[in-house]
Amino acid sequence: MAYHCRFTYTCGGASGEGICAIHLIKCCIEKRKLSHSTCYNREEEAALGKMAMERGELIYKIYRALTYGLSPLIQLHLRWRKFRGLEHPLRWRERLGVPSLSRPPGPLFWFHAVSLGEGMCAIPVIKCCIERRPDVTVLMTTTTTSAFEVIKHQLPNNVLYQFSPVDTPGAIDAFLCYWKPSAIMLMESELWPNLIIGAAKNQIALALLNARISAKSYDSWSQPFVNSLTSLMLSKFLLILPLSTTQAIRFQLLQCPPFIINFCGDLKYAVGNIDTNEGDQRALEELQVQLMNRKVWMASSIHKGEEKVMLGVHSALKQVHPDIITIIVPRHPQHGKQIALELEKDGVRVALRSRHDKLMPGTNIYVVDTLGELQKFYRLTPIAVIGGSFLPGSAGHNISEAAAAGCAILTGPYIGHFSHMATQMQRLNPLSILQVSGYILVEALSNLLSDAKLLEERQEAAKQAYHALSCGITKNVCCFLDFHVFRVALANKVQ
Repeated sequence: MAYHCRFTYTCGGASGEGICAIHLIKCCIEKRKLSHSTCYNREEEAALGKMAMERGELIYKIYRALTYGLSPLIQLHLRWRKFRGLEHPLRWRERLGVPSLSRPPGPLFWFHAVSLGEGMCAIPVIKCCIERRPDVTVLMTTTTTSAFEVIKHQLPNNVLYQFSPVDTPGAIDAFLCYWKPSAIMLMESELWPNLIIGAAKNQIALALLNARISAKSYDSWSQPFVNSLTSLMLSKFLLILPLSTTQAIRFQLLQCPPFIINFCGDLKYAVGNIDTNEGDQRALEELQVQLMNRKVWMASSIHKGEEKVMLGVHSALKQVHPDIITIIVPRHPQHGKQIALELEKDGVRVALRSRHDKLMPGTNIYVVDTLGELQKFYRLTPIAVIGGSFLPGSAGHNISEAAAAGCAILTGPYIGHFSHMATQMQRLNPLSILQVSGYILVEALSNLLSDAKLLEERQEAAKQAYHALSCGITKNVCCFLDFHVFRVALANKVQ
C-alpha cells in the first residue's frame, strides 16, 4: 500500500525560519523513507552517491568534449558580436582567456558577475574584502559591455578588471592558469561546468553569492540527464548564500550539500550610491531646478512594449496635470533613442539625456538613454514605477534602489524572483510598495500626485523598509566568506 503525505510550510524570510523549513522537509522525507521496506542503509546510500558522482563526471566529460569541439564556432560568434558592437572592440579577446593586464604577485580573489545588476551587488563585498585583507589582490570580471562601462568607474583603484572568459576548455584553462586565483566568488546564477570543475581540480575555493535559480533554470538543471552534473557542480562549492529561503530549498532539491548553505539577506539591498563626476552632477542639479514646482514621476527599467503603457498613462495624467513631467528610463539606451524618435515624428517635444536637452516650456517627457544613471534619477523623482513588470513573461527589476532614494514605489504584477523583495518590504510596511496592473496605474499615480500626505507616507514607508532590510548584509557576507572560503583558500596556497 502506498502512503502519501503532504505538508505546507510558510516561512517569513528570516534566516532561522529558512533553515527550519529545510530541516523540516528533510526530516519528513527521511521519516517517510524509514517507514517503508525500501529504505537504504548507509552502505547503499554511499554506493548510490558514488554512482551519482561517477555519472556526473561522465556527463561533464561529454560537456567538455562538446564545448571543446564548438570552440572555433564560439570564437567566430564572438567576432560577429564584436562587429555588431556587442563585445568590446579592443578587449574582446579577454573573453577567450587572453589577459590584458599583468598579474601582481601574491594571493588573488576573483569576483565574477554576468551583467550590471549583479556586478553592482559585488562591489560592496569587494570593498569590504579589501579593507579586511589588504594583502590580497582582487580581480573583477563581467560579461557585458554595458556592465563594463559603468562598473569600471565604481571599483576601487587597486581592483583589476577584465571581461570574463567563455566556458570553453581553452578559455577557462588559459584564464585559470594565468590568474591563478585562490578563491572564486560567483554572483547569483553563474553555474558554468568548465569553470566550476576546472577550479575544483586546481584546488580553488568556490562561493556562490546572492545565489538564485529561476523556475525555468531549475527545471533545466533537474532534468534526468543533467541533474547528476548539477549535483557534481554544487558539491564543489564551500559556500552558497541564497537570496531567499525559496532559493535555498531549490538548491537543496538539486542535491546541494546542506551544510554549505547560509543566509545573510539579498545583496541588492547593499548596493551603494554610484559615483558622479563633476560635470554630470552639475547637469543633474540644473535638471533638479527645472523640475521644481512641477508634478514628476518616473518609469524606470522599462522593456520594449511597456513604453506604450507608460505613454498612455502620461497622456491620461496630463489631462489633469498639464505641467506634469514623465521621466522614462528604458532598460537599454538604444530603446530610449527609438522612443524619442517615434515621439518626435508624432510632433511630441522630448528632452533626451544623451543630447543634454533642457526641459523647455511645452516639454513634458524626459527620456534617459544613458547607462548607469538610474540611481541618480531616483533621487530626482518622488514616484518610481518599476518596469519590466507590466507585460506577461516579465520578471521585474530591482526595487531597492528606488526605496533607498525615498521614492514612492509602484510595480506591475509580473515581478519574477523580485517577488521575495516585494514581500519582505510589504511585511515590514504595507505602504512601501504598491503592486498594480496597467489599467489601475493611472488611478494610483493620480492619487499620489494629488495627495501630498499619501505621497509622503509611501515615500517614508519605502525608505524605512529599505533601511531595515539592508542593515549589516555586506558585513555578514564578508564574515561568511572569511570563515568558509578565504581561510581555506589561503591555507591551500600555503600548502
